[in-house]
Amino acid sequence: MKKIQLRISLYTRFMGGVAVLLVLLVVSILFVIEKREVQTITDESRNRGILIARNFVILHQQQFVFWDLDPIQRNIEDQISDELIYVVFYERNGTPQVANDFIQKYESIYCCSRLAGEITPESFFTEPRILRTGGRVLRILEIELPIFAESLPADSVRGPGLPSRWGSVKIGLSLEDMHAAINQTRKMLILIGGVGFFLGMIGTVFLARRITKPLKKLVDGTVRISRGEFTHQIEIDSGDEVGDLARSFNEMSRDLLRTRERMEEANRRLIQAEKLASIGRLSATIAHEIRNPLTSVKLNIQKVAQNEHLDEIEKEHLSISQEGISQIEKFIMELLDFTRVADLNVERFSIVQVLEESLKMMAGCFMQKGIIVDKKFDDRLPQVPVDGDRMRQVFLNVLRNACEAVGQGGRISISLAPVQKEDGRKVRIKIADNGCGIPEKDWETIFEPFFTTKPSGFGLGLSNARKIVEQHQGLIRVVKKRGRGTAFEVLIPCEGAE
Repeated sequence: MKKIQLRISLYTRFMGGVAVLLVLLVVSILFVIEKREVQTITDESRNRGILIARNFVILHQQQFVFWDLDPIQRNIEDQISDELIYVVFYERNGTPQVANDFIQKYESIYCCSRLAGEITPESFFTEPRILRTGGRVLRILEIELPIFAESLPADSVRGPGLPSRWGSVKIGLSLEDMHAAINQTRKMLILIGGVGFFLGMIGTVFLARRITKPLKKLVDGTVRISRGEFTHQIEIDSGDEVGDLARSFNEMSRDLLRTRERMEEANRRLIQAEKLASIGRLSATIAHEIRNPLTSVKLNIQKVAQNEHLDEIEKEHLSISQEGISQIEKFIMELLDFTRVADLNVERFSIVQVLEESLKMMAGCFMQKGIIVDKKFDDRLPQVPVDGDRMRQVFLNVLRNACEAVGQGGRISISLAPVQKEDGRKVRIKIADNGCGIPEKDWETIFEPFFTTKPSGFGLGLSNARKIVEQHQGLIRVVKKRGRGTAFEVLIPCEGAE
């Protein structure tokens, strides 16, 4: 049977754990405080009762010694109240002598003294009692103190002038006020405990959110990363361990993004290489099959054209045929160049020099259309390891496309500058025109073999340019520019192609 596991969030577990700890802490503290407060109130009530009993002893000591009991009786009746329930005077042998009328009905209390054994003037007896009267339950603290007085010459066995015990006084002090004070104290402690628990839980909620909110962001980040969103960054600026974890996580996501981009680029290049290899084999076969009979056709047309008996119309037709054959030969040569993987003859060149040579070769085309060329070359450009002839071919392809794209009196802008990329220092060549432009959806497709947006051409120029640039471990792409037209960016590493 599959075990069902209950999922409890970290926030819930943290809140539950802290709540339990707070309850235990508050209950423990309140328990200790309550015990001390109850003991304090009890001791205060006992001391007050002892003080009341001692006042009775001091007030009626002489009267009791001389057995003047009537004043004692009257004073007892006057002092009886809701707090002082009863007063009983005992002689030295424990027999009651004077008491209020109420206590005489309770024989167990009234009958005898509780002081026994060796008694000193400092001795006392206390005991809580419960009295039931008229449907009421009275909680009472019973206190009994001895009565000592100086002995008479003929009456004391201890000798004349020495204090001797003459009896004792017992009082019953109501504990209702004490219990009310204890209950009030307990209510106050419960209120304080509740407020403390409430404030503690508020602090716990704040602390729990402060701890779990960054963790939730981390969890959300891992979920988004698992979905392939490697650009997602976790925004946690704390300087604790959670912040360190977030920064490490962001660095990991950036590394994953770079790795994925490299893998995608490697996969694209692998697919492109396989595609070019297949096209190359097919193209080589087609070129071979076309070239041989085409050579025979070309030679025969040239031989026929040398005949002096041809009229002008026939010569014109033969000339058109020769131009068509030359066009086919040019296509075959481009096709063979595209399929051929030549080794690079790498030397250190000034990229400005290579580009200037390409511009000189295109000068006639620019002059014919009245094209203005704006050049912006950085003075800090280093020499780069390139195959000068192959890179010149790249620039010629891009410049030729730009020349064909712009109209009469158009403008071509060329900029050269060193840039620092993640994988090293590079030289950036940017060639932009204000021509008709290329749709953004075709920015990547134009580098595919045989793809062209022009009415004439074979669609191999830019494909060949990309192949040459990638042989130099560089990059060629179309980038955005202000206004109309197209901008090509070529990145060539300053090191690495040697």
